[in-house]
Amino acid sequence: MRTVIFWHRLGGVVSLVALAFGLTSAQAAEFPQIELSAGIHRIEAEVASDQATRMQGLMYRRTLATEQGMLFVFPQRARHCMWMRNTLLPLSVAFLDEEGRIINIEDMQPQTENNHCAAQPARFALEMNLGWFASRSLGPGMRIVGVERSPAPQ
Repeated sequence: MRTVIFWHRLGGVVSLVALAFGLTSAQAAEFPQIELSAGIHRIEAEVASDQATRMQGLMYRRTLATEQGMLFVFPQRARHCMWMRNTLLPLSVAFLDEEGRIINIEDMQPQTENNHCAAQPARFALEMNLGWFASRSLGPGMRIVGVERSPAPQ
């Protein structure tokens, strides 16, 4: 990691270093991380809280550990939608209200451009591996704890 950070300070060279390690420049970039929980289940979430990181999301990732995911923090409540352009992993997305309650969950297939939208205005979206929520019996009305500690949206 230290090498990537060092090269990153040199500007555009980060892409060459990332490619040498088999990573995309999106993976070389570091997202802030936060620990969340859903009942007894712990989640290590990377946080996308500005326009650039929300647009990048989990694109180009080839793996995602079982308890890892990405929390999208939106600047306002709205019926936000997600899609899977350049995303190689099948994912489930839970749309959350400002208190972290699950509004709805959508399953998404890799490299598609179908819109998957919040059923009501949402402040957050949490992407996990496909089926993660269902396999833990998590659904609408249940709360994801810790979203209140996420960085302020930009």
